Order: sequence, then C-alpha cells, then structure tokens
Amino acid sequence: MDELPIGRRVAYWRGRRKMSQQVFADRLGKSKSWVDKVERGVRRLDKFSVVYEIADVLAIDVQLLLGKDVERKPESQTCIDQVEVEEIRAALERYDQMNAFFQPVPTPPCLTEMRKAVGHAWLTYQHARYGVIARKLPQLLREAQASDSAFAGSEDSREAAHLLGQVYQIASSVLRKVGEHELSWLAADRSIAVSQRAGDQLLAGMASHRVGMALLSLGRVRSALEVNVNIANRLAPTTSESATPQRLSVYGLLLLTAAMAAARIGDSATVRDLVSGAEQAARDLGGDFNYYYSSFGPTNVELHRAAAAVELGDGSKAIETHRGIDTAAFAALLPERRAHHYLDIARGYAQVGDVENASAMLLEGDRLAPSEIRCRPLAHEVLSDVLRRTRGTPPAPIAELAEQMGVGV
Repeated sequence: MDELPIGRRVAYWRGRRKMSQQVFADRLGKSKSWVDKVERGVRRLDKFSVVYEIADVLAIDVQLLLGKDVERKPESQTCIDQVEVEEIRAALERYDQMNAFFQPVPTPPCLTEMRKAVGHAWLTYQHARYGVIARKLPQLLREAQASDSAFAGSEDSREAAHLLGQVYQIASSVLRKVGEHELSWLAADRSIAVSQRAGDQLLAGMASHRVGMALLSLGRVRSALEVNVNIANRLAPTTSESATPQRLSVYGLLLLTAAMAAARIGDSATVRDLVSGAEQAARDLGGDFNYYYSSFGPTNVELHRAAAAVELGDGSKAIETHRGIDTAAFAALLPERRAHHYLDIARGYAQVGDVENASAMLLEGDRLAPSEIRCRPLAHEVLSDVLRRTRGTPPAPIAELAEQMGVGV
C-alpha cells in the first residue's frame, strides 16, 4: 500500500468508504473529472491543504495518503499553558453580539475565509495538536463571534452562526482534554444556543454531545446521561428518508456518549442497550465516516464498547474488544481517536495487572499523538498507576516518558 502513488491510495480509500467518484467530488467541491485525473495520476496533488481536505472527507489520517508513518512534530508535543487558557477564557467571555446591537461591525469578516479556518481547526484538533489549536483558538473565537454579529439579520446569518457554533465545540473539546472542565462546559453550552440560531438540529446534537462530555468530566454523570439520551431520542431516524448519514452519525454518537455516562454509574444493562443502538446506527451508516466531525461508524462503536468496559472495571472485556477490532479500519481513524483508545486500553491492562502491556499502550499512544498522552491529566494518572505497579526499575522507554511528562518514577 505504501508503495502506491498517492492517486491510487485516494482511489483505494474512496472504495473502502463506498463512495462513487461523483459523491467524493461533490464532498470535496471538485468535479468528477478532477477526481478521475487525480486517481489515474494525470493530475498531481501538490497542495498539502488539498491532501488534508481529501483525508478529512475520507476520514483517515493524512499520513496514510502520503504513504508515511505518523511523524512526531515538536509542535504536537506542546501542551496548553495557563496563559493560553486565560486567553481562551477571555475570548469566551466576550459579548460581541450585544455590542453589535448598539454599533454594527464596520468590516464584516469574510465567510469564505472563516469556513477554511474552521475546517483547518477541526483537522488540527482531530490530529491531536492541542498546543497548536490552543494558540489559534482565541483569535478564531474572536473572528467567529465578530462574523456572527456582523451578519445578524442578513441572509448569511445562519452560516455565520453555524461557524461560531463549530468553533465553540472545538474549544470545548480542547479544554476538556487538558482538564479545564468548567470552561469546556461553558463553550459547549454556548454552542447549543448558537446552533439553535443556525437552524441546524444536528449541530445542536453535536453540541449536546460536547455538553455531555463536559458534564461527565465534572462528575455530573446523571445529567450527562439524561441530556444525551433526551437529544438522541429527538434525533432518532424514524423513516428511511430521515436516516441520512449525517443524522445517523450524530444520533449514534449521542448514544455512545450516554453509554459512557451509564458505565460511569455502573449500569451495565443500560450500557448494553445504548451501545446496541449505536451499533445498529453504524450498520445503517455502512462504514466509518466523519460527518459533523463525529468520527462515527462501526469502529468507533467498538472503541466505545472497550472504553465502557474499562469504566465498568472490566479490563478483560476491554482487552478482548480491543483485540477484535479490525486493524485496517482502526488504522484509518484519525490520530485523536486512536491515541484516545490506546489510553483507554492502557487503563484496561492496568486493571488486570498487566503492567507491560499497559506501558506499551501508553508508548504507542505517545508515538501516534503525543499531546493526547502528555497533555491529558487522565494519562498522567494512568502512567502514575503503571509506575506504582512496576517491580524494580521501569523500562527505559516508560521511564523516559515519565520524565518528559513530569511524573515521578
């Protein structure tokens, strides 16, 4: 696979995603002829931004298209410091829309540029470059808020609100990863209100998912379960016409988030029901996709099944689920999802006392997406647990990781 020209790799993954050239072209905003020429090698892909867009539509790691292993970049190892957190907080506390009520924004931001910036921000997050996105978020928040204010009441108002809602969701996800749970909840809550103005139920559904994740992190488990089940029930497809890929993706992800909440309170029966519902939605979807940046599909269902088992304290079940996941499908997921899973499975191995494999999972996650391991408080807890359980001197790789993360050996 790695020896194939990039056009052939595009054709391969398009086939795996069961997309026709026309559908693929429509999602890229290109012509069918353009896609055909790329896949036959007649047209070169010489812009990295276009390769990124293709990888996003195909819901795979961009490195798979380039035929390379995922490389560790120094910027991806940078975590968010308190100064950056405060800058994000300041941007979240702005009320530009109220200011615009008294005085219109003189020069409205360009929506075309905003769309590109928001799309790039999503890719940066899903590639687990949390330090990079943290430095860009304050300005992106200010620009999205200004855009929403400037276009209020115009024919572009819904699109501007939609973009702002997405930026709030990106902020919520990044802040939750690094342990800023209250701010994460605030950003997610803002996204719900903006999504309603955007007139997009599915965007509101994704905002509810972010709220649920923030509530889980805050320990408000039953509230997280309630909000996700409630919105999932409202979005559940009732006819074949309503069962669009986008709706199935958002609906299925809400069920999975609710399952994680049920697992946190030890309700295994509810976990089974919710995961089963998400599994059916994934079957109806027919593959792993990234609609609404959900990364939803059969593979993500299995990742959540394993994660729920860990929350229930059943490390053996989590490991068994992990070993049954299709390796090619797993490799096609974006780095954030895969590294998150390695962290979950490290917890599972620790639960059964397998320190060696728990260490291996942490190291694999760090190789793939350093920020997912080095920047998350949960990963620090898992590594500390692994070190406590290690007899004698820990192996050099895990000792080096502990030193780099500031975790005492």
